[in-house]
Order: sequence, then C-alpha cells, then structure tokens
Amino acid sequence: MKSLAKDTAIYGMSSIVGRFLNYLLVPLYTAVLPAASGGYGVVSNVYAYTALILVFLTFGMETGFFRFANKAEEQPEKVYGHALLFVGGLSLLFVLLCFTFLHPIAALLEYPDHPDYVGMMVLVVALDSFQCIPFAYLRYRKQPLKFAGIKLFSIVGNIGLNLFFLLLCPWLLVHAPSCVDWFYRPDYLVGYIFVSNLLTSAVQLFFFLPELRGFRLAVDLSLLRKMVAYSFPILVFGLVGILNQTVDKMIYPFLFDDRQEGLVQLGIYSATSKVALVMAMFTQAFRYAYEPFVFGKNKEGDNRPMYSAAMKYFFIFSMLAFLAVVFYMDLLRFLVARDYWEGLNVVAIVMGAEIFKGIYFNLSFWYKLTDETRWGAYFSLLGCAVILLLNVWLVPRYGYVASAWASVAGYGVITLLSYVIGQRKYPVDYPLKEMAVYLALTAVLFVAAHEITIGNLALRLLFRTVLLGVFIAYIVKKDLPLRSIPFINRFVR
Repeated sequence: MKSLAKDTAIYGMSSIVGRFLNYLLVPLYTAVLPAASGGYGVVSNVYAYTALILVFLTFGMETGFFRFANKAEEQPEKVYGHALLFVGGLSLLFVLLCFTFLHPIAALLEYPDHPDYVGMMVLVVALDSFQCIPFAYLRYRKQPLKFAGIKLFSIVGNIGLNLFFLLLCPWLLVHAPSCVDWFYRPDYLVGYIFVSNLLTSAVQLFFFLPELRGFRLAVDLSLLRKMVAYSFPILVFGLVGILNQTVDKMIYPFLFDDRQEGLVQLGIYSATSKVALVMAMFTQAFRYAYEPFVFGKNKEGDNRPMYSAAMKYFFIFSMLAFLAVVFYMDLLRFLVARDYWEGLNVVAIVMGAEIFKGIYFNLSFWYKLTDETRWGAYFSLLGCAVILLLNVWLVPRYGYVASAWASVAGYGVITLLSYVIGQRKYPVDYPLKEMAVYLALTAVLFVAAHEITIGNLALRLLFRTVLLGVFIAYIVKKDLPLRSIPFINRFVR
C-alpha cells in the first residue's frame, strides 16, 4: 500500500501541477474567446472527437501490454515491441486515410471552412496515441519521475506556445508589427490553440528515443493475436467509456435549432466543468499507479484484501477532494471569466460523475484479472446508452445541467452493475459500511456549508475550513493515523 501511495503521489503531483498549469489556459481562453463567440465551444467540440479517436488508436494495448508483460511465459520487451508496432501502424494508417478525405471529414463535422483544424488534430491524436505505449512502458518499469517530467515539460511547452500566440503576438502586432505580421493572423485565435498542441506533441516524441530503440522488429503472430484478442474488448469499452465523457460535447451543438447557441452553451459548460479538475486529476493519478500495481501483485497470489483497502482509500480521498472544491468555490470561480459563472452550478454534479468513474475503475479489475474483458464492453455500452438518451431527451429542455446529471446516471448504473456481477465472478470484501459512514459525513458537512448563511466572505471561508478540518480529523482518527505517514511520523508517537 505504501508503494501504491508513493507512485500515486508522484503521478498525482505531475498530474496536479500539470493540470493546474494547463488549467491556467482556461482563463486565457475565456478571456480571448468571449462566451457569446462560441469559440471555446469549438475547441471543446474538436477535442471531444480527438479523445474518442485516441482511444480507438491505442486499441486497449496499454492494458494488454500490462497483462502480457506480467505473464511468466512472456518477455516484457517482446510484448512492448509488439504493442508499439501495432499502435504505430494503426496510427499511420489513420493519418493517411484522414488526409485523403480531409475536406469531406471537415464538412461532416460542420467545419467546412476550417479543414486545417481537423488536419492538425488528426496529427496530434496520431502522435499522442503512439506515445501512449512508451508512457505505459515507463509505468511498467516503475519510472514515474521520467513519466512525470515528460508530461510536465510538454504541458509547460504547450502553455508557452499558447501565451505566445494568444497574448504576445497580438501585443507585438500593435507595438512591433514587423516582427509578427509575416506569419501571424489576428483572426485565427482558435487555430493557434491547435497549432500549439501539434508542436508540443511533435517535440514530446524526441523524449522517447531511448524507449524506441533496443527491441527486435520480428513479429510473433501468435503473441500478437493473443494481445489483440485480449485488448479488443478493452477497446470497445474504452471507446464507449470515452463516449460517456465526451458524447455530450460531441452532440451538443446538434441538439439546438441554433448551432451557435449550442456552441455558446457548450463553451460555458466545458469551461466551468474544468473547475472539477481536482477530482479528475486524482482519478487519473490513481489509475496510472494502480493498473501496473494490480497486474504486478496478481503474479504474487490472491491480493483481494489489498484491493479492498485501495478502494476504501480512493473513496476517502475522493470525498476529501469533493469537499475541498465545493467549500472554496468562492475562490475557484475566478479561474473562469465572469460571463461563464452562470455554469458553476454544474461543478458538484460533474465531480459526482468523476467519483462514480473512479469507483467503477476500481471495480473493473475483476474482469481484467479473470480475462473476461467482454463485461467491460457490455457495461460501457449500457452507460453510453443512458448518457446519450438522457442528453437527447433533456438537454433541449434543461441545458447543460442535464448533461452533467446524465453523466452521473450513466456512471452510477454501470458502477452498480459491475459491483453486483463482480461479486459473483471475483468476490472482494469491500468495506461498504465504512465507506457509507464517510459518504454520510460528507453529505452532512456539505449541507452545513450551504445551509448556514454567512455573508462575509472571509468568515464563510473560515467556517468551511473548519468543516474540512473535521473531515480530515476523522480520517486521521479512523484510517490514517499520523504515525503511519512518512516524515510526519517522526514528530508523533
């Protein structure tokens, strides 16, 4: 558990710092792209498609790599080479097809005047999907520091390019036009966001040169078939899983008679949802550390008590992150421009969906460890159907709040089903009573913070800090005594 906590902390630190730095782009985007312009809605819409394609191109090979690399009869480097060649070949084929039919694809996505947006993101998603395998290899070799360093460098580079194109170039165009007027177009603001991403993804590839050498290119068709057969169901529920996260952003502009109005609302929804990034960061950091941890521990025998403990601690810190965000919303709202504030009421709902997503990820290992990955495909298809139907039915009437609740409903349904079926196939004694106590305490503190009205901002934040302290004190008392925490245990008995 300490090893898992250490790796989660390192991945989490890179994720937290990186996401926070990346999130600083949201105030920039909302400042240079006013809500009424719908520009941020265009960015959100395009990135929703790229997230879906990224899952398709990786083909579930990240999880497939961990599974086969940890099998005694397989050579990890050989498994890595096959995963890399498969994903690389698929990505190259994708790029060739998309550029052959670039203009029809842009018209289909309703960006006929900007095929360049589509072309740039095709290259970005191909590069990122290929690099997912070297990133997985770093996780397998327990190199979280290099993993985190590459991630942070890329994020800082992307931020620097965005600042250059969106702030420095407009300033230079006024004060020293000869420096930038030969390449800079002031009306191409959304396009420069995609340019920055493309340059960052291309440069990031050079950091993986050591991981792209040293393995044989000979193809073992028997191994490749087994890896593809194992990974294909993961691809299916990965595709549907990412649809669960992005389908609302993909279909949102089509749910309104006025497409521009749809893009405006989508921009507000996407920008304010970013305030819930703390929960998304924690879930992602835990996933990065937990996946290689579980497959590695599975070689040592039955570790179900450890899986149970990991679920409990994930849930505890999810509740802590939820309270921290909702308690300090008075400060966090300044991360977006004022004309986006009307959407802040969805933050708590979006965080609820992220919590369900994290619990579902914890539960998903029963079908990964038993090689019954088809169940993941079934659950994901059902969850996607729930989210899609609720969006189509309710969004035209209730707007983006309905999208947020649709995500909660979709993830809630598949979490419940995964638990029920998993307890029959691969029973784990999860501490449900202890988790229920934490849920009840979270609900009480949440209600207290919102029902007790305090007009003064400083006093209101102080009161909510005390409530957060109560939750932390309960964690220390029941499940995380100070003497068990490295460094702090030096100062307590």
